[in-house]
Amino acid sequence: MRIITLNLNGIRSAAKKEFFDWMPRQRADIVCVQELKAQAADMAPALHAPDGYHGVFHYAEKRGYSGVGLYSRRAPDRLVEGLGVADIDAEGRYLRADFGNLSVISLYLPSGSSSAVRQAAKFDFMARFHPHLQDLMAGGRDVILCGDWNIAHREIDLKNWRANRKHSGFLPEERSWLDQVFDEIGFVDVFRRLNPAAEQYTWWSNRGQAWAKNVGWRIDYHIATPAIAAAAKTAEIYRAQRFSDHAPLTIDYDVAF
Repeated sequence: MRIITLNLNGIRSAAKKEFFDWMPRQRADIVCVQELKAQAADMAPALHAPDGYHGVFHYAEKRGYSGVGLYSRRAPDRLVEGLGVADIDAEGRYLRADFGNLSVISLYLPSGSSSAVRQAAKFDFMARFHPHLQDLMAGGRDVILCGDWNIAHREIDLKNWRANRKHSGFLPEERSWLDQVFDEIGFVDVFRRLNPAAEQYTWWSNRGQAWAKNVGWRIDYHIATPAIAAAAKTAEIYRAQRFSDHAPLTIDYDVAF
């Protein structure tokens, strides 16, 4: 089973950069996407249902903002759109698709980089999402949460970690929260299980020459329950083409889909 996740930074922008030409060639079973920046009326058929895929989406109420989606080779058995929390769901940040005993979730955590108000909203999201993660772990299903978590976990996960210790995305409180997700709740950072190497990034600022110099952050994840995480065999961050300011993260799992 091959699963890809990518923050598109605008689905129509990514389409112009040939993402939907690249995607079918990857033979992925599931593709999770974030930051659609689109509503249903904006979705041409090629974006909504590319050849061979079922597309499902959770749009933000605000135009040109947020939104998540999921493409799959077979139709989900069940969908859960949103967390049932009005202010979070208005921003289109959570979409769960069930396939048998497997739940795959396309997730987009808030960014707090634009203002203190948005950082407070990010902390609030984290606090309210924590018990949901506990419930997912306790539910007995295989769960993979794919997406842009907007937090680099450890020093190895961003190039300029010393300069970013007081910046959103690498704050001690954010990193400690991820510690809880992994060490207390019991989820697994699947990429790091497979690849302990440095300079493995999934996002680069558009400022300066961050992409060219590989001055990046690893903020896109597959975060999974232990059994399905143990089935992960290979992981790749794709950089040969650029579809957005993020790179696709592909992980293969040794399970049938």
